[in-house]
Amino acid sequence: MTTTSGRVNRGPAAAAQNRQAILDSARRLFTDRGYHVPLNAIAKDAGVGQGVLYRHFPTRLDLALAVFEENFTQLEAISADPGPDAFGRLWKRIVELTVESAAFVEMAVDARRGLPDYAGGEHLHNLVQRTLPRAQAAGLADTGLDVEDVLTAHRMIYGVVTTSIQPADIRSSIERATRLFRPHGLS
Repeated sequence: MTTTSGRVNRGPAAAAQNRQAILDSARRLFTDRGYHVPLNAIAKDAGVGQGVLYRHFPTRLDLALAVFEENFTQLEAISADPGPDAFGRLWKRIVELTVESAAFVEMAVDARRGLPDYAGGEHLHNLVQRTLPRAQAAGLADTGLDVEDVLTAHRMIYGVVTTSIQPADIRSSIERATRLFRPHGLS
């Protein structure tokens, strides 16, 4: 049955497809427009009604956590590699994710405020802690560098991303910021 908006009511059998369409649209729109993109824009882009969106994801934070769970899955896979270069690859991917989607960091900040049990920050800390010592032992990272230094550098990169006036300037600004850390093993 076609609704007045042109969407087809696919019914309960399409729940998994609807959920995936919402996640795909949310990832794209969070990346393009930021974490606070209107949820009705996400529903429209996904081709579902707002009721369907809220049935799957009652809050913005629920939606963002589902979207960005994949980011942590990627970071987990990198940190699970026992090789000494895992830290460098982890850092590079963290920076890429921050550039690709500052909404990832916005979501984490929002989660810390809204969900007392949210452990995303701790999770990121643990991923860095798992990889940094191996890189240091192999001479790939300065032994004076610690996890808090890395997380501070990440917050700095986020600041560069969110305060850049021209999107085209982001990459060069990040390159300048990461040069500050090269003597300490971040690149």
